[in-house]
Amino acid sequence: MSLTNSPIVETQGLILRGPKKVDVEPTIAFLQNEERSIFFGALLNRGDAWRWFALNVGHWHLHGFGYFTIVTKENEIAGLCGIWFPEGWPEPELGWVVFENFEGKGIAYEAAQAVRSWAYSKLEFTTITSNIVPENKRSITLAKRLNATFEKEYHNDNMGLCYMYRHPSPEDIKN
Repeated sequence: MSLTNSPIVETQGLILRGPKKVDVEPTIAFLQNEERSIFFGALLNRGDAWRWFALNVGHWHLHGFGYFTIVTKENEIAGLCGIWFPEGWPEPELGWVVFENFEGKGIAYEAAQAVRSWAYSKLEFTTITSNIVPENKRSITLAKRLNATFEKEYHNDNMGLCYMYRHPSPEDIKN
């Protein structure tokens, strides 16, 4: 049972759904792995990682959006992708991360395209950004693959220096 009222978004290879209790341990394991989660905001203390999971559940209830859990059609929990807009963020952002053993399979790209499309069609967003720390070369490459363009540098209170990439508008994607 989902802990939120999030929709289920399906793609050819993925199911994007709201967080469930079964997602707690894989999410905590990811957040506590500093090497894997450094660009997402590593939380080495288990309690802090658990609170981030609960924060995402609350984010869905406050905003009507948050991070979906990425599940493969083989029912493997592969990562997170969604719209994030906590206090202090300049505007809503499209974010993604895949868990260990799921990189390099196109999962983040497929999930990000689906979430962006959902945000434009269901949330009626007219624009969206991705905020990426400069050292996260893989996410910068993915943002560019999604046709997002560098807009500016800014200071993020949680992550430090960030690059803001602007995604094409819904109209630009259709053309």
